[in-house]
Amino acid sequence: MTATPLFPRAAFEIPEGAAHVCAGGEPPFLLRHAEAFAAYARDKGLGAPGRTAQEAEVLRVRRLLAGRWGCEIDDIGFVSSVAEGVSMLAESLDWQPGDNVVFEPNEYPSVVAPFLFHPVPEVRLVSIERMAEQVDGRTRLIGVSAASYLNGACPDLVALRALADSVGAMLVVDFTQASGWMPIRAEIADFAFAASYKWHLGTTGIATAYWNRARQPGWAPRTAGWHSIAPGTGRLDYTSGFGLLPDAMRFCRGNPAHLPLYVLGSALDFLGQWDTAAVERHVHGLTTALLARLTEAGIPSTTPPDPRRHGASVCMESPRAASIVTALGEKNVLAWNGRGRIRFSFHGYNAMDDVDRIMDALIPAWG
Repeated sequence: MTATPLFPRAAFEIPEGAAHVCAGGEPPFLLRHAEAFAAYARDKGLGAPGRTAQEAEVLRVRRLLAGRWGCEIDDIGFVSSVAEGVSMLAESLDWQPGDNVVFEPNEYPSVVAPFLFHPVPEVRLVSIERMAEQVDGRTRLIGVSAASYLNGACPDLVALRALADSVGAMLVVDFTQASGWMPIRAEIADFAFAASYKWHLGTTGIATAYWNRARQPGWAPRTAGWHSIAPGTGRLDYTSGFGLLPDAMRFCRGNPAHLPLYVLGSALDFLGQWDTAAVERHVHGLTTALLARLTEAGIPSTTPPDPRRHGASVCMESPRAASIVTALGEKNVLAWNGRGRIRFSFHGYNAMDDVDRIMDALIPAWG
């Protein structure tokens, strides 16, 4: 099943002879995106009809994302990044002294940092296994990634949903390291976000923002712009007040980044050729194979061995992580460094020959 790539490698800008195993950082660019650039350029030059075409593409991409996330199109909006989306959420809540938010200590900064720079609430950091000990009646929010950027671990979102519900807290999920290779059911979260430039195969500049309107019907951001307010029939009268858009596009205060959005639409069209469950099986076939090979070689991994508990990445810690990744690159194995760990991330363009290439390069580099 994993002997050959699921996606045609010829569809990507992959350096000749490279084992490209860093989707968790930067995956290769799809060649088809050149047409997305051209389509944006054509629409950009058409004046008012071009803006209508841009708006139609926004709606189309929202529909594609809603289909992939199992939600309504009105639940899907856009922000420039996960950090912006989480910041808007943090700024929108009516915090009271004594409120707290809870995260795993190794959670991604875009999920945690917006709360660290707020005078309220208290930020509590605790392992997933002990999170129930730190959650209480003043917990307003639990934030988590569906798959960890640091070690690839996947928390039990069903259990975290139950924990949040037990104290009336929100569950906020970052799907960046999950969406694009595994099936997503967004309704488990109150709010969710995902960057576009990793497994979605898009680019930076735009990220998905999900608002569970059934769970949080009264939510509203504290700031707005021309794009997020409800349209009127005439000139705006700021003295009479105005409302927000009724759907998740209230996250989008100004124009969405149309060029990255066109690229995202192109990427989603490409991904839509394969059942997401098939991509998940393919990816997990590669991660479990690599984990087994690492065990045989005596190289420890921080990634849980059970594919039900890990994502599309296999990670290992080393004080020489930077030099090891450099050595791998010299043998045309494109891995990822950072935070004192080496990370190999798989997508549909990978296959077992990439696992072989990793081991051939890693064993001598590991020393």
